[in-house]
Amino acid sequence: MRIGLFATCLGDTLFPDAVKSTARLLTRLGHELVFPPGQTCCGQMHVNTGYQREPVPLVRAFAEQFGDGSIDAVVMPSGSCAGSVRHQHALVADRYGDASLRSGVAAVRAKTYELSELLVDVLGTVDVGAYFPHRVTHHPTCHSLRMLRVGDKPLRLLRAVEGIDLVELPEADACCGFGGTFALKNADTSSAMLHDKVANVTSTGADVCTAGDSSCLMHIGGGLSRIASGTRTLHLAQILSATRSAPYVFPEATR
Repeated sequence: MRIGLFATCLGDTLFPDAVKSTARLLTRLGHELVFPPGQTCCGQMHVNTGYQREPVPLVRAFAEQFGDGSIDAVVMPSGSCAGSVRHQHALVADRYGDASLRSGVAAVRAKTYELSELLVDVLGTVDVGAYFPHRVTHHPTCHSLRMLRVGDKPLRLLRAVEGIDLVELPEADACCGFGGTFALKNADTSSAMLHDKVANVTSTGADVCTAGDSSCLMHIGGGLSRIASGTRTLHLAQILSATRSAPYVFPEATR
C-alpha cells in the first residue's frame, strides 16, 4: 500500500521521533511511505479556538498535498489531527470554501487514519512484530477515544508486543487536562486534572506511559517529571517500531 505520512506540527517541531517511528514501522511492514514536502498545519488549533475562516488555506493545502490519487491512505501519529481532518475540515470547507475545496476535503478525509486505525482496520494487522520488554500503561486520548472512536485498537496492538508487561490505567478514559489552549485559559482546572492523571499513572508502577497523541504525552510527561516519578512517556509508534534487532534505547535522563 502507498501511504501518505502527515507529520503534524508537534511531530515536526517537538516530537520527531514519533513521526520517524511511524515511518519505520510502516516501512518494516512492507508499505511505501510518501511524505509530501509541502504539508503544513492541519488547522486544528485555529478551529478549536474559534477561528474557522482562517484555516481555509491550511485545509486546502492538506487536500492538495494528500489528494494524489496514487496515495491509498493517509496516516498521522495523532488522534487529534486525524479528528480535525475527518470532522473539522468539512466544517471549514462547507462554511468558507468553494466546490473544489469541498470535493478535495471529502476525498482526503475518506482515506485519513490515526495510526492504530490504519494498522488494525485497514491493514488488518495486530501483531506488528514489536519487542518492548518494559512495564507499560496506556492513556487513551480524548480525540482518539471520543471523536475517532478507536476503541481498544491501541490496546490490542500493545497486547501483541513481545516482552511487554501491559498494566491497566485506573480511570483511563479521564481527560489528562491538556486540551490545547484549554490548559492555558483554564490552568487551575487543567492542573487539577493532570494531578489526577499523574497519580493514576504512578499507581501502576509503569516504566512507560504511552498514548497516540504527543500533545497529551507532553502534558502528562511534564507532570511526571515535576514529581521525579521515573515514569517516561513514549508515543505508541515508538513502542510498535521497536524490535529485538533494533530495541528501543531510553535516552539518558536530563536534570
